[in-house]
Amino acid sequence: MSTPETSRFVRLHVELVLEIDDPRALTAAALTRIASDGSMPDEERGHARSAVGEDEAEALAYLVEPSELVGEVPGVELVQASWSSERIDYDPEALEWDLDEYDEAEGDNGDVDAAR
Repeated sequence: MSTPETSRFVRLHVELVLEIDDPRALTAAALTRIASDGSMPDEERGHARSAVGEDEAEALAYLVEPSELVGEVPGVELVQASWSSERIDYDPEALEWDLDEYDEAEGDNGDVDAAR
C-alpha cells in the first residue's frame, strides 16, 4: 500500500484538557518522579522541583509521557515527541471547545472509514 511518494511518517495531533482536582497529589507525584529520575542532573533537578512547586501545569508536564501513548502499538516506532502544558480558560459551552464542530470542519466525522 506504500508507494515511493508516500511518507512512512505520520504526525499525530492530540489535545487534552484536564481538570486538576487535587493539586497537592499532582505536585507530590511530580516531585516523586523528579526525585527518582536517576538520569536528571542535580542542577536540573533543583530547577524542576521549583517549577513543579509553583505551577501544576509544570507538574503535569513532568508526569505525562507521550511515548506511553504508542509504546505498545505494533509496527510503530516513536521517532520524535514533544509536549507542553499550560493553564487555560476553559468553558465547555464555548464554540472554540466544540470538538465535534472542529472535526466536521476538518472533514473528519470520527468514523474509521473516513481515515481510509
